[in-house]
Amino acid sequence: MIYTPKSGLFLLGSCITAIASVGSVFELTSGAPELGSLATGSILAASIPLTVLFFYAAVKDARQNQ
Repeated sequence: MIYTPKSGLFLLGSCITAIASVGSVFELTSGAPELGSLATGSILAASIPLTVLFFYAAVKDARQNQ
C-alpha cells in the first residue's frame, strides 16, 4: 500500500477523532465532565462516525494510488 499525503491526513484525522471519542467516554463515565454532559456527548456522537469516515477515506485513497 502506498501512502500519499492525502491518505496521511485522513489517517491523522482518524487518530484525532478516535482519541476524542475515548476521552469523551472517560469524561462521561467519571460523573462530572469538564465541558458538561451535553457538549461531551455531542463530541462523542460526532467523533465516532468521523473516525470511521476518515479511516475509510484513507484506505480508499491509498488503494487508488497503488
